[in-house]
Amino acid sequence: MSALRVALLLTAWAVILIAADPSWKNKAAAAWTEGDARQILTESPWAKTTQAMISPLQTEDERRAGGKMGQDQGLGFDGVADDRPRVQAPKNLVDIVKPEALTPAPSQSIMLQVRWESALPIRVAELKSHVVEALTLDGNGYSIAIYGIPVARSSGGNPKSVADSLKKQAVLKRDGKEDVRPSSIEVLPRDDGPVVVYVFPLSAEISKNDRRIEFDARIGRIAIAQFFDLTQMQFQGKLEL
Repeated sequence: MSALRVALLLTAWAVILIAADPSWKNKAAAAWTEGDARQILTESPWAKTTQAMISPLQTEDERRAGGKMGQDQGLGFDGVADDRPRVQAPKNLVDIVKPEALTPAPSQSIMLQVRWESALPIRVAELKSHVVEALTLDGNGYSIAIYGIPVARSSGGNPKSVADSLKKQAVLKRDGKEDVRPSSIEVLPRDDGPVVVYVFPLSAEISKNDRRIEFDARIGRIAIAQFFDLTQMQFQGKLEL
């Protein structure tokens, strides 16, 4: 068999593997393995790993102009990359006599997990995984949780004011319909970092006909934008959110 034919066969097999349904999709929930559960919790129609962008730190001059002193602290600020411009070290005599040059830092990002926490497959997978502590969800609604936020040294204010601030900066978007704002938010402390849970009202009546929905949120300097394909979020014959 020629090398070209072997390469073509390997490529075709790789495409088949990529296109194949994940193992959990063709099983009853009772038959899910721990591996299936972890896949559902990390990369499935209900759970996405997203690259969230980090906004630049303000300079002291910018903060003074806005009536603030010092950098913000708390959730979404502590533990987030410091991207302030740095003074270049002189490389020769010319550099020494020239004004100090500032080198802007490259754009920063952070990898987070966005999980449709209220969806039945997620709740079942949390029980099956044996390594994930299922969140206790208060109230009725569509719950979306953000995992992987850096640990905050301080709260940056009382919990209610933090939640109120986050509520104003989160939304669900659908084509041709009004944006949906969260009805409540909880910040849950955990050993591996805080989890922010957004609860959106059931009155939004999200359906498969909406086809795609976008979750946008801002947590301190962290900006999140993640799409979900509603046509894929089917479990036991119905849309699960």
